[in-house]
Amino acid sequence: MLNKFFIEEHVKNALQEDIGFGDITTDYLTDEEDRMSCELNTRVDGIFCGKNVFESVFKILSPDVNIKFYFNDGDEIKKGDKIADIEGPARYILMGERTALNYVQRMSGIATETNKYQKAIGEYKAKIVDTRKTTPCFRAFEKYSVKIGGGSLHRFNLADCAMIKDNHIKFSGSLTKAVERLKKHISHAHKIEVECDNIEQVKEALACGVDIIMLDNMTLEQMRECVKLIDNKAVVEASGNVNLSTVRDIASTGVDIISSSAIVAKAPTLDLGLDM
Repeated sequence: MLNKFFIEEHVKNALQEDIGFGDITTDYLTDEEDRMSCELNTRVDGIFCGKNVFESVFKILSPDVNIKFYFNDGDEIKKGDKIADIEGPARYILMGERTALNYVQRMSGIATETNKYQKAIGEYKAKIVDTRKTTPCFRAFEKYSVKIGGGSLHRFNLADCAMIKDNHIKFSGSLTKAVERLKKHISHAHKIEVECDNIEQVKEALACGVDIIMLDNMTLEQMRECVKLIDNKAVVEASGNVNLSTVRDIASTGVDIISSSAIVAKAPTLDLGLDM
């Protein structure tokens, strides 16, 4: 998901934003020949994510920065663990510290939060998936982090899957009209998903032969009834009121997918630090 050229381009823009015309603190406190050593440590338990991005920040600033990792993306880390040793030109380590930490703290936080949700689902078949409620221009990193945390991915963008929501239905006149018009134009490779608020809409979506039916903000009893009605004729997705205290009960209804913006939008950054 995160190709080297994509990471490098994104990191260059992030460094340009942060460094601007120069790091006036580090530039005047260090000389080119000064070197330093430090450690990337974790102060909390979690799931590590962002190894290649973290490394890319320093390598772009100076290929002379050496990093030795003791954990890989997806590994569980415990409070006090040393994740990596960093050694090289002091100027460039100090200059890149904040940007590197911004990436890895955010990505590890999302991976950790996603992991909590998938573990809460337990033995049920449901998969926790993300949404399009992501940070602009940071979506690929956030989706990668969801995957690393043990979650699954919803559509990447608007061109990935046809998803008919309430406003689409209102604009088109009916759910059926919206599906019929889409089927005339979209590629055979694209799937159609419909957001349904009630069982009558579910029946209509089934009659239209859609691929995915989203049960939006339904009660547990309503979801169980809809899962029984759909009977494997479409993928069943549940959405709305999903949090750590509700996700297991939602999974117990038999849905295939549980989508939640919380695993990204409400994920706290993981407390990682660069220590000399």
